[in-house]
Amino acid sequence: MALEMLDTPRATRVGETTLAWTEAGSGPPLLLLHGLGDCHRTWRRVLPLLAPHHRVLLVDLPGHGLSGRPDAPYTLAWYAETLRGFLDALELERVQVVGHSFGGGVAQWMLLDDPQRIERLVLVAPGGLGREVGIGMRLASFPVLGPLITPVAMRLGTRVMMRVASSDLGNPEPNEIDRLTWMNSAPGSGRAFTRTVSGAIDLFGQYLHTWDRIHEVPALPPLMLHWGTHDRVIPIAHGLAARDRLAGAELLVYPGVGHFPHLDQPAVFSDAVRRFVDLRAVPARPVLRQVPATLERRGALVRFFVRVGGALRRALRQAAA
Repeated sequence: MALEMLDTPRATRVGETTLAWTEAGSGPPLLLLHGLGDCHRTWRRVLPLLAPHHRVLLVDLPGHGLSGRPDAPYTLAWYAETLRGFLDALELERVQVVGHSFGGGVAQWMLLDDPQRIERLVLVAPGGLGREVGIGMRLASFPVLGPLITPVAMRLGTRVMMRVASSDLGNPEPNEIDRLTWMNSAPGSGRAFTRTVSGAIDLFGQYLHTWDRIHEVPALPPLMLHWGTHDRVIPIAHGLAARDRLAGAELLVYPGVGHFPHLDQPAVFSDAVRRFVDLRAVPARPVLRQVPATLERRGALVRFFVRVGGALRRALRQAAA
């Protein structure tokens, strides 16, 4: 029954766009956010395992899946604001959020902008915790090259990429490849993809980091990270660093798994998520562990060069406009 809900999405108007979403199960709300160029069906293997215990909400991010593709900035702040409007429409004051890849970055921005709303946070190979990211994302961010190649890549590249890199993408079923290729061919998909990438990534990697704003969060909710050791999109080193730096953060490592642990090992993933979100309430904790002064100085230096890179990136965009 839960899987049938994947094919019967609802539509909710939020601001300038319409979000496609579906739900299954009952109980505490659990919001699942997919990654870049993906859709709500990325959770198809874990939905039957989570729905008996929770009200599972699957939403297509704007610019993705069956949701609208407005002429919008597609920044992390904009995504977070749109999802806040979605939760308002559903009259949900507090939710537990699971975010994969770019969806994990959006989940972090939701926490930064509205920390009281996030009860627990599960991040699956998320963006936003370090500089490194796959070469394809960096090329797509280039001011001139990205807008030229992305529309074609969205139509043709989805199928090719998923077949070539299937071992890192959870070995998707052929019909799922066809379905996602069709969704990514919708008008406006290329524009949404390009703006989303350039809003967080440049030729050198991810330039927008949670670390730059984490001090704004008064207390960290319970946080769990999931990461595959063979992730070629976002390296597990980001997860190891976050576990060591964020107070109370847990990290579940998937040996031999790529960027989609929820597809490669759905039973392990679902069991861990259920145990984590069903834990009794815990007291609020400080956000950061004590970090040695040498690491703090190193972080300040990295942030300086990130700001310099941002200024150069903006200059390139203005020159290309």
